[in-house]
Amino acid sequence: MARPLIQMALDSLDFDATVALAEQVAPHVDIFEIGTPCIKHNGVNLVKALRAKFPDKLILVDLKTMDAGEYEATPFYAAGADICTVLGVSGLATCMGVIKAANAFGAEAQIDLINVEDKVACARATFEAGAHIMGIHTGLDAQAAGHTPFSDLNDIARLGLNVRISVAGGIKAATVQDVVKSGANIIVVGAAIYGAPSPAEAAREIRELVDATEV
Repeated sequence: MARPLIQMALDSLDFDATVALAEQVAPHVDIFEIGTPCIKHNGVNLVKALRAKFPDKLILVDLKTMDAGEYEATPFYAAGADICTVLGVSGLATCMGVIKAANAFGAEAQIDLINVEDKVACARATFEAGAHIMGIHTGLDAQAAGHTPFSDLNDIARLGLNVRISVAGGIKAATVQDVVKSGANIIVVGAAIYGAPSPAEAAREIRELVDATEV
């Protein structure tokens, strides 16, 4: 298994603060995720700014598209996004629209399985449609209710689909190695880094833990 990638969730609404945080953690992460509130507030210009400043990083735009998949995703891929997300609950036609847009730009589409009732069926159907990444996503409200992504991660990993699996949901230093061992290819970390006294130091610790994990 290739070295898991670390995805940093950039969730601030402040354009300059987002770029500054990215600069701090850049040596230790592989993917910059422009979070949903952040992209809604700042738009395509933030994608362009991060693409220009970090040509060696992957950029994920967390659109959580619910309709008009190809139409919504296309301008973000055109601006330099490597990955856009589409909600699995949107239905297969919308997912296929984002997949089509991704393929047109040599990029990737990620299916966000948040709130999907039958995640296994959705993963299989969207994989057959050409999805590149499956996103196991335990949202903030679910986290507050005590849920974790591990059960869903195990269910999707057992399918053996030829896609990368991304995992998000309260991951921190104490749990990141368990996530890697469970089969994640992309580990999404947000508050454990940007909420730390030193985001750069927190990102470095996560990077070292991931790289030291035996799978």
